[in-house]
Amino acid sequence: LSSPPLSRLATEVIEAMRSDPLYGPKQDRERQSVGLEHEDMLEKALGAMNIPFETENDLRIKGTARTPDVLLSTPVGMKVMKVPKRSSTSRKLLLDENDGHFAKENDGEDDDEEYEWKVVCWIDSKAMFGDVQTHNNSVLPQAESFVHRFGPGLILYWFGHAPVDRLGDGHGDVLVTGWKLPDELMLPTGELATAKNAFRGRRIDREFAKMQDE
Repeated sequence: LSSPPLSRLATEVIEAMRSDPLYGPKQDRERQSVGLEHEDMLEKALGAMNIPFETENDLRIKGTARTPDVLLSTPVGMKVMKVPKRSSTSRKLLLDENDGHFAKENDGEDDDEEYEWKVVCWIDSKAMFGDVQTHNNSVLPQAESFVHRFGPGLILYWFGHAPVDRLGDGHGDVLVTGWKLPDELMLPTGELATAKNAFRGRRIDREFAKMQDE
């Protein structure tokens, strides 16, 4: 049996969906899939560093109203560079995406870099480029709601972001980084957590367990 002909309205809706390259149902599903993939990458990166955390699903089960992608079980420190004030505005953090370290705005000076550690209590994964409008109008208000509940945190833009001095930082409580999780984070004990050290620690634990069995 042949299907009944579509109405004019149905035909126009289908054509509109097919002609929209950004906001159709198919694109929504693709964005959701990419977002979940990068949340999984974040969780695996933290697991490789032996940093305990709760996922968004864990928080929802507990009935938490606002849920970042990752809530750290204990706060960690993230190393950033202090940037001298240029005006009455608050200090800004600039990320040199070429080498993955925070750096001063290019002012032609070769002063020694001075770093400080910023507290991070949660991390929100964004599988997108952090442009100024989206960050300031959409992402930052959401991040500030996390700050009110959990303390300072980190926005991770997996596809890079606009210059950090153009992105709101929630009075210094919202850090921004791009492309990947920082290579090292400081634990409350003062130890540095890195993926390399974590894997080394696991290897030592296995060797010690093997010795105990012998």
